[in-house]
Amino acid sequence: MDDGGTSKRTDARLESLSPGQPIPFGGDRVAHVSPELAAAFRAGDRLVVVQDTGDLLHIPAAEHATASAAVGLAAAAFARMGEVSDAAITAFFDAFARRLEDDAVWAAIAQANAQDVERARARGRSTTRLEVSDAMRRDMVLGLRAWRDAEGARGRVLEAVEHPGWRVEQVVAPLGVVGFVFEGRPNVFADATGVIRTGNTVVFRIGSDALGTARAIVARALDPAIAEAGLPPGSAVLVDSAAHAAGWAMFADSRLALAVARGSGAAVAQLGAIARQAGTPVSLHGTGGAWMVADETADPDRFFAAVFHSLDRKVCNTLNVCCIVESRAAELLPVFLDALKAAGERRKGCKLHVAEADFDRLPQDWRSGRGLVVRAEGPREEPLAEPIAPSDLGREWEWEETPEVSLKIVADVEEAVILFNALSPRFAATLISQDAQAHRRFFETIDAPFVGDGFTRWVDGQYALKKPELGLSNWENGRLFARGGVLAGDGVFTVRARVAQADPHLDRQGAPTPPRKA
Repeated sequence: MDDGGTSKRTDARLESLSPGQPIPFGGDRVAHVSPELAAAFRAGDRLVVVQDTGDLLHIPAAEHATASAAVGLAAAAFARMGEVSDAAITAFFDAFARRLEDDAVWAAIAQANAQDVERARARGRSTTRLEVSDAMRRDMVLGLRAWRDAEGARGRVLEAVEHPGWRVEQVVAPLGVVGFVFEGRPNVFADATGVIRTGNTVVFRIGSDALGTARAIVARALDPAIAEAGLPPGSAVLVDSAAHAAGWAMFADSRLALAVARGSGAAVAQLGAIARQAGTPVSLHGTGGAWMVADETADPDRFFAAVFHSLDRKVCNTLNVCCIVESRAAELLPVFLDALKAAGERRKGCKLHVAEADFDRLPQDWRSGRGLVVRAEGPREEPLAEPIAPSDLGREWEWEETPEVSLKIVADVEEAVILFNALSPRFAATLISQDAQAHRRFFETIDAPFVGDGFTRWVDGQYALKKPELGLSNWENGRLFARGGVLAGDGVFTVRARVAQADPHLDRQGAPTPPRKA
């Protein structure tokens, strides 16, 4: 009998790989095992095939066991969270914040962080977001106290529908185990634990650069706060591994209810693909970089302020590309350059990339000048401005201490929107204009979840919505279903339907209840 091309499942295990071995992916494509992968693979290891790209990801057995055990602890804790009161969850956030405020606790965390920073610098790695500071400590404490003071959403009735003899309620309920993979930013700990507010549990892996800092936070503040508040052990679990494979294994675990990834674009996209293959919804905080467009009605002073205040530090919402309409280029280009130079004086120099066709518009001192640029591997002298191909307008500049931005002169706002929609990660855009109709058209045509009319750095859950964010999502892989681009802890929930039936004789066909036999 024709079985329609299906094959039966077997219990055979993959125990080895051979160089050149074909591995199907994507339904009609084939990847091949490299000699290095074949030599490294051992019985008990896992091979994850990313169906989008054909990437062959080797997960050693030890890394799989580490991730699986962490997810298992969080799953066991979630099974008990229904017994935990909102008051106990409130006590957890308070205890976590108090411990971070304790100078002795923070000294231990800062010492571990200093060692992480030293090791990262020795490897030529960026430390801009790795170093802890008093400001980071303060923000972590404020974020935890915001969750402490937030109203518990579990059991909240979103909607009630009355029927004759019965009532249906739509009720907020916890989602489950939330998995996080994020880059070496220690402050994300406070953000990630926000999902506990709605009765979820969390398991996370931090970038290897910050693993020592993470271990110190867990040992000195997180675990003691969980114990003091009486939350189940495993309510928040660190995957204690420096290997990327541990993150792959965690996101491949179907016990996750939601997978959240924050970091660089390619790595985040890969993690998202792994989670989706496992059937897990994802929230991806990948490539960033904001765009700014100045139109023919742009006020020069407002434009200067918007550029300057969008370059105070490098994060995802920092200005990355500026477009100026041709009709105002002669006036606004000098304004932009002055604002960039002022931002550089606030930091350590500046760096400009200009679309090839527009490079000759720059003043001679910009075209021929050189300056000191602080890179991850250290300071070095570079040209002040360099031409780039139009396709490179989509590149996010991951600068350290030297503000770095791209510039393009466009025919009109429509061209800027077309470039943004085609080349950018579709994250954040702002229009500097005094024309209300121009702002309306811009909002309707720009394919971005975050749209503004001034500086770009407002895109932040805590700053804009007064909620510590779990992640910001761009629209690089399409628009988000039924939610905004800011994912906050109180947004991680499911909805259950609960019925209260007052009339015991309800029947869909209207039939009466027959007499009960004695």
